[in-house]
Amino acid sequence: MPPTPNATRALVLPLALLLIPVAVPRAAAAGAGWSLAPAGDGRPSFYAEGAPGAVVRDTVAVTNGGARPLTVTLAADGVRASFADALVRVPGRTRAEVPFTVRVPGDRSGAIVARDAAGRVRSVPLRLRAGVPDLSALTVEHVRVRADRITYDLVNRGTTTLVPRLAVRADGLFRRVLDRAPRTLPVRLAPGTRASLTEPWPGRPALDAVDVRLTVTAPDGTRATAGASARPTPRAASAALAGAALAAAGTALALARRRGRRPPGGPGPAGDAGATTGAAA
Repeated sequence: MPPTPNATRALVLPLALLLIPVAVPRAAAAGAGWSLAPAGDGRPSFYAEGAPGAVVRDTVAVTNGGARPLTVTLAADGVRASFADALVRVPGRTRAEVPFTVRVPGDRSGAIVARDAAGRVRSVPLRLRAGVPDLSALTVEHVRVRADRITYDLVNRGTTTLVPRLAVRADGLFRRVLDRAPRTLPVRLAPGTRASLTEPWPGRPALDAVDVRLTVTAPDGTRATAGASARPTPRAASAALAGAALAAAGTALALARRRGRRPPGGPGPAGDAGATTGAAA
């Protein structure tokens, strides 16, 4: 069952039922039954491979070995198929070849089934396989700068499992405040999965406006970047200023106390020096 070059065209092309006389010995004709099989070179089952969503085409053969006409109904089990004619009348000693199309939804197993007027059923296995090319694709989403960390989501939008590497950079108003070289993340992302991750950032400057940029690289070099900005909030600024003021006041008080002390063995205050000089005179 080769994939059609153009899936849309395969749907609109006419599917013609073909009746072919078959040779059946006269002695066996009266008791001969009917059979269902793939048309062509004696295949035991149907097999198709294509990209997900591709439409493929094949032909099923209904062989009437008896002398009387046979009517069967064709259907698909486990997959969705379209037949040139789902209700097929096959004259005696004749084979009817019925084209059909089926869309490849992914890896799927099913069968092409025929049922006659007496309720007898014949079926042929059908196997569909989605040929998916290896593709690396990832995105970085929902980057947020918190008090002491950076949170983000990493999404694998390709078809291969990824073990990505992460580099982090942050720029303040006047200088770069964070620059981390690429390192391998401790995650394995399967295709189509998402991971919520955290990058620690202790000591983030609370009073500086920062622009953060995350760069994630797949093993084959595919890159994705995303960023976020953080500005000091009025509450954080007030708290930081209050802390700085308290620290400055404490430093000034300590210096004042240190200057008021007399060092051991040093000269006393000016009044004491004068009294000692007068007594000596």
